[in-house]
Amino acid sequence: MNFFTITRGDLDGFFGLMVDNLIQLLVLSALCIGVCGFPLIFVTSVVLPGAAVSLLVGNVFYAWQAWKLGQKTKRTDVTAIPYGINTVSLFAFVFFVMFPTYQATGDYIAAWKAGLLVSFISGCIEVIGSFVAAKIRKYTPRAALLSALAGIAITFISMDFLLRTFERPIIAFIPLGVILLQYFGKVRFPFGIPGGLLSVMFGILLSYLSTFWGDPIYKSGAIESGLETLGIYFPKLSISPLLDTLTYANIKAYFSVILPMGIFNVIGSLQNIESAEASGDSFDTKTSLLVNGLGTLAGTMFGSPFPTTIYIGHPGWKALGAKHSYSMLSGVFMTIVSLFGLMGLIQALIPIEAGMAIVLWIGIVITSQAFQAIPKHHSPAVVVGLLPAFAGWAVLIIQNVFIFLDGKLQSTLQELGVKQTIHFSLSDIPPHLTFLPYALSGVLALSQGFLITSMIWSAMVVFVLEREWNKAAIWAFIAAVLSMIGWIHAYELQGNAILNRFTELANFDFPIAYLSLTTLFLLVWFLDAKGKAGKLEH
Repeated sequence: MNFFTITRGDLDGFFGLMVDNLIQLLVLSALCIGVCGFPLIFVTSVVLPGAAVSLLVGNVFYAWQAWKLGQKTKRTDVTAIPYGINTVSLFAFVFFVMFPTYQATGDYIAAWKAGLLVSFISGCIEVIGSFVAAKIRKYTPRAALLSALAGIAITFISMDFLLRTFERPIIAFIPLGVILLQYFGKVRFPFGIPGGLLSVMFGILLSYLSTFWGDPIYKSGAIESGLETLGIYFPKLSISPLLDTLTYANIKAYFSVILPMGIFNVIGSLQNIESAEASGDSFDTKTSLLVNGLGTLAGTMFGSPFPTTIYIGHPGWKALGAKHSYSMLSGVFMTIVSLFGLMGLIQALIPIEAGMAIVLWIGIVITSQAFQAIPKHHSPAVVVGLLPAFAGWAVLIIQNVFIFLDGKLQSTLQELGVKQTIHFSLSDIPPHLTFLPYALSGVLALSQGFLITSMIWSAMVVFVLEREWNKAAIWAFIAAVLSMIGWIHAYELQGNAILNRFTELANFDFPIAYLSLTTLFLLVWFLDAKGKAGKLEH
């Protein structure tokens, strides 16, 4: 297959990945402008072109990597690893680094520089992690790696877009039906139109018609606003601003955010490589992670304060029939969008509702893979591995409700002329108060570092199922260490902000609990070994 060959599946994959990347850039732009005070022209001329550099570097490489694997193995069905802006780091860096800096200084340039710093260090962690990740992958059960991904897929991807689908069923049901018919029902549409393209076309048409039944998707003036940002914006080298803020004091100040995000990024990317192999495409772990880190560093050098990552979703793109070209098309398209200031216009023309059916389907396929690509008797481990992601998703909902209510409270107090400062905050709730039907402190603890927690508990259950008690004990001990230094379960509430507590001794409860579990597994291992020895003597 020629490197520049584009198949029907590549077109479907392109529409899906393009919508996914587009959503990230839309969110990125909205947060930079609305939360950190960036002027629209700064986002358009500096941040987005920098992000385009990172997207182009990664997508073109992963397309080439898949093509080379196809050439080497004489296969035509190799699917490139999906790649884009890291959503988790995007939110973490905005709310825990850039926004506090903007609040303290009132200077969006200072906030941008702080973002460059944390993105640069995160990229360095990704590069370093690429040299050790293969060993982590070797000793971690597949169920543990895939269940963490499935947890993200079923919550942050599937549930988010499923709820949007049921929010606007008249618009969303038909595009979703098209996707289900083609990829689950294997229906071929007239004139060979790819299902992904047809789904997006229906989504755009129904979004346009929504005006006639009183629930308009398209906003008046959106196209005019999008046209105002059209132009040519070449990436600007941002090494000098990065060096200005690259100090020990700044690194120390943000280390509690940088390190967990860097580690989570490496582990998340590692899980996605395992997911690709479970789908039949075996890529070199070190090279894949190394280029991921280099993509982040390249974007940072040109002004993007947001890391990139190997995306969840390879089995979904493969099921679409996408090969290598969908990745290259996405990278080139997002570069054109960013360099020519097309972001606002595309946002006005293609609403999220038009493309979310593809992304919802991807989430469903990823979750299915976690059960299909493992030994059947390991399925309980996958179920256990799903649970921490539900806690992470629940916390996001709870936190946003509190932020909304606190905002409404401040508006009401201002209208009443009340000068006293009164807030409605998560931090005001006692730690062991049952919150509705949930123990709030338990939800918060389980949500912190949930990717790692998912791996650990799923791995423990796998080894319990296999009666390898000593290996289950090792994973419990790893959890004890990580919980002690705050990589999992530790948090600190400041108003409605949930902060990581990365320190020498984050808390006592979880290390003691995990050490107790370690002791239990070792005791069973000892008694089991002793029992077997006794049988041999007889």
